[in-house]
Amino acid sequence: MISLLQNIDNSILLFIKNNMHGNIMDKAMVIITSLGNGGAIWIIIAALLMINKKYRKIGFMALCALILSTILGEGILKHVVQRIRPSADIPVINMLITKPLSYSFPSGHTASSFAVAGVMAKYFKKYAAGFLGLASLIAFSRLYLYVHYPTDVLAGIILGLICSGIIIYIFGKNCFLKNILLKG
Repeated sequence: MISLLQNIDNSILLFIKNNMHGNIMDKAMVIITSLGNGGAIWIIIAALLMINKKYRKIGFMALCALILSTILGEGILKHVVQRIRPSADIPVINMLITKPLSYSFPSGHTASSFAVAGVMAKYFKKYAAGFLGLASLIAFSRLYLYVHYPTDVLAGIILGLICSGIIIYIFGKNCFLKNILLKG
């Protein structure tokens, strides 16, 4: 089963490499992936929301979802699974970004993007497609740039949405944790 998944992963990456690469796409994917570096775009969005009293809770929820996805993905799952990156497995002529030093599974860029996009989509339904679209572009950029396998990205999407769901649930309940976090 693992061998089959690995073959599917490799086939998808090779399809992207052989059919989608070009100068404009190369530049666009480098820019798009950089938006997800360190969760930068999502931290900026959360910070802007927290500045506004009306949206402070949503901004804080987005930040909590981002932190939770980072702890679970980068802090735990990557070290348990220890999957090497595709660029180490499959020969790539020209890496467009610096090779990441961490493990591959799950995709941290994808997990953090979907964690925040999930919260945003819940509370800003009118802009849900935009948030989820940006998260999807960041996720795709990780495949395009050969730093993640498709199953890494799929796991990142699932992890991110689970994290947003957990945070939405916690903040939707009148629970002890919510009261501690929002005091002040």
